[in-house]
Amino acid sequence: MRNYLGKKDLLLIANPLGIIMQGIGVVVLIPLIIALIYSEPNFIEFIIFGLFSIGLGSILRKLPSDYNRLKLKHGMIIASLAWLWAALIGSFCLMYGTNVDFLNAYFESMSAWSGSGLSIYTDVEILPKSILFLRSLEQWVGGLGVVIVVIGVLIRPGTAAARLYKSEAREEKIKPSITSTVKTIWWIYLFYTLLGIVLYLLAGMPLFDAINNTFTNLSTGGMSIKNGNIGAYNSIAIYIISMILMIIGGTSFLVHYKALKGRAIDVLHDIQFQAMIIIISVFYILLVVNANFTSINSVFFVVSALSCTGSSIQPVSAMINWSDYAKVIILAAMIIGMSAGSTTGAIKLIRVVTLIKGMYWEVKRILSPQGSIIPRKISGKAVNDVEIREAGSYTFFYLFFIFISWIVLMQYGYDGINSLFEVASAQGNVGLSMGIVSPNMPDIAEIFLIFNMWIGRIEIIPAIVLFKGLWDFLKR
Repeated sequence: MRNYLGKKDLLLIANPLGIIMQGIGVVVLIPLIIALIYSEPNFIEFIIFGLFSIGLGSILRKLPSDYNRLKLKHGMIIASLAWLWAALIGSFCLMYGTNVDFLNAYFESMSAWSGSGLSIYTDVEILPKSILFLRSLEQWVGGLGVVIVVIGVLIRPGTAAARLYKSEAREEKIKPSITSTVKTIWWIYLFYTLLGIVLYLLAGMPLFDAINNTFTNLSTGGMSIKNGNIGAYNSIAIYIISMILMIIGGTSFLVHYKALKGRAIDVLHDIQFQAMIIIISVFYILLVVNANFTSINSVFFVVSALSCTGSSIQPVSAMINWSDYAKVIILAAMIIGMSAGSTTGAIKLIRVVTLIKGMYWEVKRILSPQGSIIPRKISGKAVNDVEIREAGSYTFFYLFFIFISWIVLMQYGYDGINSLFEVASAQGNVGLSMGIVSPNMPDIAEIFLIFNMWIGRIEIIPAIVLFKGLWDFLKR
């Protein structure tokens, strides 16, 4: 029987992975500019580890590889390893730039790259500005996708680009080719980035803050440069701008493309956008009526949780005191997420809609006369049994891994609701916290949350493919 992963497969993986490692090295070098602008002494780590990633990537890139033989399994393994490598390089910069141990540094780095936003730093305002910018930049790049970024810059059109694009759980095609699609996504992302910076500046935010907050909110990362997060600015205008950026980040790039091309009506016809508006409205009312949230707190936290951004206008100490009812509402939003084809995490709205519709169609089939044909369409597109099963399978795996880490956290004595909240926040790449994440949390619990953030970002299946491939390779 043929091995699932052989030596030839490793060569196919090595070359494109090397290209991605080069790209990661370039990203890590960029904060060097901020260090020089602010005359910060901690710039050597950016040079060392940025060049290390570029150098090692260059070696792998020289290995022979036939891109035409690249399959989806190779793309998924490349994506899985790319995110682990990105977090590793970022963690080295944090270790030597802020004097934290490796595990905490890796947690922080994975949190930033994956757009999770959970932080082990108790006081971020004392960190060097170059480190703050590194965290924000990692979220901005990670929000679009480490592999997606590289496809748009370095990978030539063809089979490899298509496989790598799909490996990061993306299906939508804006243009005929994948490379053109990625470049279009890039331009849309850059446009909204500039728009966000300008809006924050008009609201009175300093330039450095405006850049970082745009990076983190548009990417739905939410890791702040202020201890009080967005609440530190105490400005309704800034709260509103932040929510706009979170909604933009949580909306499909295909919908943005149509809107920017003058077909704004298509936004309202998008099933995921419709579902987002309904959920925000319902959860907003539930929090205001039954949890005594103010209007601004309710809408901000629902948008922040549903978009998987994790930005906050309340300190953790206040959030811990929320009622269990409020925590469950926000928890539900964190598990659902916003649109597929966006920067958001979690299960995503299209899967939720597909599952609900699937159950409705099944009930309708049972009640209908034998032989009846039940039309199955979402937004005018036919839905088959495979798509419904895939949505159900993914949701099962998603909740299963949440359950495992939830049990681990409770074993360490953490409260049940708070533990579930923290795990859902990590795997949904959200960042809202009940105070469990800290530099002193148990190592095993921290490792499980790192795992949750990683599989949440790559949507689980690539991680399973990686483990299966490694298992088969080691058994040889």
